Amino acid sequence: MSVDTEDLPEPSRVPNENPGWLSERELTEARGRLPMLYVEAVPVRVDGVGQVTEVGLLLRSTPDGVMTRALVAGRVRFGETIRDALFRHLETDLGPMAFPLIPAAPVPAQVAEYFPMPGMSPYTDERQHAVSLVFVVPVTGTCNPRHDALEVTWMAPEEALSGEMSLELSGGRGRLLRQALATVGC
Repeated sequence: MSVDTEDLPEPSRVPNENPGWLSERELTEARGRLPMLYVEAVPVRVDGVGQVTEVGLLLRSTPDGVMTRALVAGRVRFGETIRDALFRHLETDLGPMAFPLIPAAPVPAQVAEYFPMPGMSPYTDERQHAVSLVFVVPVTGTCNPRHDALEVTWMAPEEALSGEMSLELSGGRGRLLRQALATVGC
């Protein structure tokens, strides 16, 4: 039996393996036209009664070589649930053995709106206008940073909320960290 090639779909009509992901060109175009939806997570360790004992902050290097602290963060893909996006980014940044405890009803601790122009909100992202749902997520496993995270530093909540640490978080995320941790009694 022979296969006639005119019956095969054109390469551009072959379904995209990951239809929720944008090419760099598509992402740039979308960022210029509408707000992007993100999830951010503050990984925490808790004791037996649920009190936060440690806060995990990522250490990353910027393209120009500056070391900064960061929260777990990333875009929500088209067709992806908030829960799935949150889990995907936690696993991407903290490793597959982090074992995050995402609540049955994921409700954000904070909502942050980022603008490319300073002064419109306490939060800035020079790339885009973005809305971020921010969660405080207990992590029970071993964290081995992946992706572009160099390490996860675990520290007492007081240290994470210090002025020095706040300065290491870009785009107003020091303030965001304070607000998110306040929702869990820190």
